[in-house]
Amino acid sequence: MKDVSEKIDTLREATAEASLKARAETIDIVRRGDVPKGNVLEMARAAGILAAKKTSELIPFCHQVPLDWVLVDFEIFEEEILIKTEAKAIWKTGVEMEALTAATISALTIYDMLKPLDDSLEIKSAKLVEKRGGKSEWKQHFKTPLRTAVLVLSDTVSQGKKEDKSGKTIVEKLKKEPVEVLEYRVFPDDFDTIKKEMIRLSDEEGMDLILTTGGTGLSPRDVTVEATKEVIEREIPGISEAGRIYGFQRTPYAMLSRGISGARGKTIIINLPGSSRGAAESMDALFPWVLHAFWILRGGGHKRK
Repeated sequence: MKDVSEKIDTLREATAEASLKARAETIDIVRRGDVPKGNVLEMARAAGILAAKKTSELIPFCHQVPLDWVLVDFEIFEEEILIKTEAKAIWKTGVEMEALTAATISALTIYDMLKPLDDSLEIKSAKLVEKRGGKSEWKQHFKTPLRTAVLVLSDTVSQGKKEDKSGKTIVEKLKKEPVEVLEYRVFPDDFDTIKKEMIRLSDEEGMDLILTTGGTGLSPRDVTVEATKEVIEREIPGISEAGRIYGFQRTPYAMLSRGISGARGKTIIINLPGSSRGAAESMDALFPWVLHAFWILRGGGHKRK
């Protein structure tokens, strides 16, 4: 199985179809409800719903998905029964296999119930019609990459006593996003230095996004949060809350991070934890969704690009 533990839960939806061909007289029997084995469509509907719930047991590499909704419906034509299915879940992985399994098993159930009446039966197709959800649907696109700076705030790293891992992790993950990292710098845990650098990057350099790592804990030298509070004009608490919730589900110590997020003019500043793991988890939690904020800052509202 693929490891999906780094993903967040999002609304996932999928629709699928399967087509079964039969003689016109067989279809008429189905319409009248005279099939000896019983109500074909209701049995196929129940079978499809049950199959969707058991997809992970039938297909080895499918994850167990807590389905919120499964629909199995039918369209009857002169020589065809079209099975239409839908599946929905709030989870880490898509539900296209659940929708396809429901459609396929429904078709097989119809085949089994009609085979004594018609030796020309044929399942013509089973296909995915649409799927929605996951990071790919929420990717943001900008004509010009967002101007971005990454600040590593650590006494030990700035003194050369320790190698920077968290900052490099952030830069590496940003390669997947529509941003350009123009500055990557290391500074000690000094309040005035941090404050001055944030103001320079936002006011003079015109950075769209500033990501800091380090100085968000409870150590006496952890002053990143205090410096950020004096720089930002409006706090955006949901950003940091999302990172902490995601982190806490994986590392309970994430509750101790004091990082904040906010806007100064049209620059967004986000404090990330100092550990490489904490920084990586926060990046997974926030991107690409957080980039939607720039459309709002620029007056574009909530229109998705």
